Amino acid sequence: MKQATKGAMTIDADGIHYKELNNVIRTAISEGVRKFKLKGVNGQRYIGTGINVPVEMDIFGIPGSDLAAFMDGPRIVVHNNAQDAIGNTMNEGEIIVHGHAGDVAGFSMRGGRVFIEGDVGYRVGIHMKSSPDKAPLLVVGGVAHDFLGEYMAGGILIVLGLTSKTGKIPSQFIGTGMHGGVIYLRGRVEPHQLGKEVTPLDLDDEDKKLLQLHLTDFARYFDVDLKKILNVKFTKLLPLTHRPYGRLYAY
Repeated sequence: MKQATKGAMTIDADGIHYKELNNVIRTAISEGVRKFKLKGVNGQRYIGTGINVPVEMDIFGIPGSDLAAFMDGPRIVVHNNAQDAIGNTMNEGEIIVHGHAGDVAGFSMRGGRVFIEGDVGYRVGIHMKSSPDKAPLLVVGGVAHDFLGEYMAGGILIVLGLTSKTGKIPSQFIGTGMHGGVIYLRGRVEPHQLGKEVTPLDLDDEDKKLLQLHLTDFARYFDVDLKKILNVKFTKLLPLTHRPYGRLYAY
């Protein structure tokens, strides 16, 4: 069921196959619709995938895997949890998740911003990469699980741990294979949790400015106290080398 007004459309996605739902959205965009409200979403995959028009989309329900994959411009707000691989190879735009997200969030992100209020699963931020004119941003409000930032090649990955009862991020093998970008971890992190390819550092003034900038938006989106976030120590992780496995392939 769909209802359209001037430049806006409400779609009841309950029971609609993901292919049909995405076809409806793409057809509406071609006809000039720029604002969508999707109700009753229940696991439909690929919502927003490949869209390169600056549309706005509010999703009520739980979208399926590969939300906004290869997306280039839209702004998507999820008013619930999200499944795996949100922002997969995303190029530009913004995703805001008022809940938790699954594994491999931000996989191979090339640009744009992703803000997740709650926890995430495994291998989040894997293969994130940047270019001279853009860098992706992924902010996780809760905790992340193992292989956070694995093989990361660029961009900014921030994990706040706001849901942690111990003040510690549980992830192991953080930054394994990392060779670009930067990871910021709020709260305690032990040396044994880190991959061999990264080094922990204290923040400098530029780091503090960057965190203030992006976390101001996070606090506004999710109505949390920015001062409370910034009052806890952060650790910065940088790669030790841009070719962590170079010796394996050298003769």
